[in-house]
Amino acid sequence: MRWCAALLVVSVAARLAWTLFTPNGMNLVDLHVYVDGSAALLDGDLYNFTYSRYTPDFPLPFTYPPFAALVFLPLHVVPFAVLGVAWQLLTVAALFFVVRIAFELVIGPEARTRRWTGVALAWTAVGIWTEPLRTTLDYGQINVFLVLGVMVAVRSSRWWLSGGLVGILAGIKLTPAITGLYFLARRRWREAVFSAVAFAVTVLVSVLTLGEQGLTYFTTLFGDADRIGPVGSVWNQSLRGALSRIVGEDVETGPLWLVAVVVCAALAFAAWRSLGKDDLLGTLLVVQLLGLLVSPISWAHHWVWVVPMLIWLLYGPLAGLTGTRILAAFWAVVTLVGVPWVLSSAQDSIWTVGRPAPLAWLGTVYVAGAVLVYVWMIVGARKLRASETEHAATVTVAEEASDAATPTDRPSEPTDRSGAPSPRPIR
Repeated sequence: MRWCAALLVVSVAARLAWTLFTPNGMNLVDLHVYVDGSAALLDGDLYNFTYSRYTPDFPLPFTYPPFAALVFLPLHVVPFAVLGVAWQLLTVAALFFVVRIAFELVIGPEARTRRWTGVALAWTAVGIWTEPLRTTLDYGQINVFLVLGVMVAVRSSRWWLSGGLVGILAGIKLTPAITGLYFLARRRWREAVFSAVAFAVTVLVSVLTLGEQGLTYFTTLFGDADRIGPVGSVWNQSLRGALSRIVGEDVETGPLWLVAVVVCAALAFAAWRSLGKDDLLGTLLVVQLLGLLVSPISWAHHWVWVVPMLIWLLYGPLAGLTGTRILAAFWAVVTLVGVPWVLSSAQDSIWTVGRPAPLAWLGTVYVAGAVLVYVWMIVGARKLRASETEHAATVTVAEEASDAATPTDRPSEPTDRSGAPSPRPIR
């Protein structure tokens, strides 16, 4: 574990050096939006606020629910340089616990042992260099904290904690709300209901506290993807983004997008049905990948779930299959290289939807990878069951052959004069 801890220290030091000593390392544009945007609510100007110091081609608005502004508001009293470094370190710490809980969901309490703690440290050291984590750290994003909150909710057996956490997280950023489907899939009815109640409470608190600013989000801005950012940018790794780049224009929520959503939802359902009843992490990944696919905007930094997904692939029930290792290698290469980042250099503007066909198709890489995970969950589970059935049949045949042997077929034990078996000599 000491070597793994040392590896993490070196990795974090390299990351901090990148942050502190490169020209744009401390831009942390999204953290600026959290800090300055939440402060704008004090002037009644939350949803008119934009931040453009480092993003002149796209002034960044505050796109989160109003409850998030209340949560972020205390941040503006902290000097930004201190906050930026602390945010980076806390993000890495949160990633470690995401990895740790992912292992617990896969292998059980053994994940808390010294050996597996070392493995989790090593995964964290490498994980911060995958594209979703790199961009999360570059922008000062909140994604890892949201994923950690969901993982804690899933692991907990307390219905009020699980449901309350998911509801509050959805009040900060809508994406964790998809976790309600996980509760339904696991028949955790109270958690599903309470998560909706907790989210409703965040809305009520926002409206009562902020008045018109709170109402504006839910009556005017809710669902406005154009306000969040350019749908056609290669950084948007959702179904809508991928299809729009292939077609050459924003497909919006039209027939093509609806068909794609239905297909992905059907694959997700089939993948869930293929998993074992105790495969908690697999079920969670099915749900979260669906959320990333159907969301109008899923930036590359939203795909933090890739790290738990790689853990499931390499340590989960399908880990022994060759196809699983190939799929894991695909995702490792895609995220360590950063395919959307490479392709972004080939687009003249983040607002341009149309692009050459090779770039458009390569730009589907995260979406295609998620679909492949669903397909492999279905196919791999069938292969595993067939292998287990064949093994069980082989064992049964061997046992039957052994039982068919008659006593005369075996050498008799030597006996003494009383007829009892004689003891064997000790050599």
